[in-house]
Amino acid sequence: MALLEVNNLEVAYGLIKAVKGVSFRVEEGEIVSLIGANGAGKTTIMHALGGLIPKCGGSVIFDGNDVTLTPAHKLVYMGIAQVPEGRRIFQELTVLENLRMGYYIKKDKTEYQKKLEEMYSYFPILAERKNQIAGTLSGGEQQMLAMSRALMSSPRLLLLDEPSMGLSPLYVNTIFDMIKKVNEMGTTVLLVEQNAKKALSIANRAYVLEIGNMTKTGTGEELLGDEGIKKAYLGG
Repeated sequence: MALLEVNNLEVAYGLIKAVKGVSFRVEEGEIVSLIGANGAGKTTIMHALGGLIPKCGGSVIFDGNDVTLTPAHKLVYMGIAQVPEGRRIFQELTVLENLRMGYYIKKDKTEYQKKLEEMYSYFPILAERKNQIAGTLSGGEQQMLAMSRALMSSPRLLLLDEPSMGLSPLYVNTIFDMIKKVNEMGTTVLLVEQNAKKALSIANRAYVLEIGNMTKTGTGEELLGDEGIKKAYLGG
């Protein structure tokens, strides 16, 4: 049984159907990437999976439980954390206060410091900036904070929406190295990413989305070598 099963998912904005019966799965321990052009419906899918917008059809099964209608705050308790497009950190709070917010669902307060140190080991710059107002961080540092805040809840499934958007090449490499490390430590990852080459290079499997429909699937390596994918998304 897959950790996440999405069956015939449909999402509409008024009369416009943005997602048209999409189905895919994410096995425990995988990195699965969704790639596609702007407007294909990738972020809409992530918002729907995270309980941020309503679905008009289909089902979402997480760890054997139907979570189609489960609201966002309850999904966090079940083990799903999301890093949204645009990072959405708490701009007025410090780095440390943002991280503390990520831990709020945990009952074992004795583990808080241990989890904090784990995040600092991933991104040492956050330890240096722990008392800095988060809104004054660079874009790359804010993305590190957004990922760390989500990981503070020890999720089983991490939903990552465009983590490299607007970042310098150096920060992009840092973020993707972090995604691989988080996955190796046991967190399953569903990744939406405009940088298709980077996304496919770390993905166990990937799906291609075009105007609300899934059009192709395969391993990351297979899609990197696909001539159609190269022409459409990899500049080949």
